Amino acid sequence: MTPSPKVVALFWAGVLVVLLYAIDRLGSVLVPFVAGFGIAYFLAPAVDRLERWRLSRNLAALAVLAGFLLAIALIVVMLAPLVEAQVSQLARVAPTAMDRGRDLVQQLLQAAQERLSPADIDKLRGMIGDWSSAVLGWAAALVKDVLGSGVALANLLSLVFITPLVAFYLMRDWHGFVAHIEGWIPRQHVATVRQQTALVNETLAGFIRGQILVGLILAVWYAATLSIVGTQFAIVIGLLIGILSFIPIIGSAIGFVLAMGLTLVQTPSWAAAAGVLVIFAVGQTVEANFLSPKLVGDRVNLHPLWVIFALLAFGKLFGFLGVLLALPAAAVFGVLARFGMSRYLQSPFYDSRPAAPRKRV
Repeated sequence: MTPSPKVVALFWAGVLVVLLYAIDRLGSVLVPFVAGFGIAYFLAPAVDRLERWRLSRNLAALAVLAGFLLAIALIVVMLAPLVEAQVSQLARVAPTAMDRGRDLVQQLLQAAQERLSPADIDKLRGMIGDWSSAVLGWAAALVKDVLGSGVALANLLSLVFITPLVAFYLMRDWHGFVAHIEGWIPRQHVATVRQQTALVNETLAGFIRGQILVGLILAVWYAATLSIVGTQFAIVIGLLIGILSFIPIIGSAIGFVLAMGLTLVQTPSWAAAAGVLVIFAVGQTVEANFLSPKLVGDRVNLHPLWVIFALLAFGKLFGFLGVLLALPAAAVFGVLARFGMSRYLQSPFYDSRPAAPRKRV
């Protein structure tokens, strides 16, 4: 007997509730497993290719993982000294930069007082204070969750040592895991689940792989051009923009504020400000009109607002683990929402009128 749609909906709702409860209760334990799954997910196609070249699955998984870890180690070795030096210098000059930034804001407010009424000035100050408090509070809460949830050192050690093991075993047994999980799906829904899983895979892979390339290009662009115009800490700013580029608008906005503030503190002139403005204008124009459409593409169907909401919501609910799960969850929910909407539009509940008879030609 085929179960009713209500029973099917209740079943999948129950699965979702149990999954969210497990994530909430086992958050710190699941971090290396989620990270390992993410690595295995993106490296599995390379393992499949080596296996087609008559290499055993064990050796293929080991070779791909070793190459990946070696590439990460080389990047860290090359960039760590530069980043460490700039971060240390930034920590030393940060108080002075904050004081000068406060003076600059005060000067702008004094200039605004000449054009605005006292009531408008009070509203402007209130808006700036509320916005600054909200941003600083969110950033502090995120850092606290990342560094203070559970035992931070234990979490770091588990990421370093357990994640590669998880990634290796998942890559080695990838097809077995997929077939095993598929065996749990109710038989009457296997074709539908396969179709939706393929859409999730296309959405997630297209978004993240394309976004990684966009982030690398933006990091190189901003680090190089800001260094040319003489902005201090250009490498740190470029890396920060590249890392945060998967958050629409916000990553570039944070980088712009940092670059403009540090440049004005270092060289308080309109020419320096104009140089930074041109760099970010060119970078954002190229990203919006070429990089994102070509490398990410509209086919991923992840609206920027949906991505931002997923990152904030999952980060708030599950801390650092939620940040790792946000994009996969956004892709899954987006695909399921479109699937549910298509079924709704085809259902009698949406339109109970009988179909119009076809005209004979």
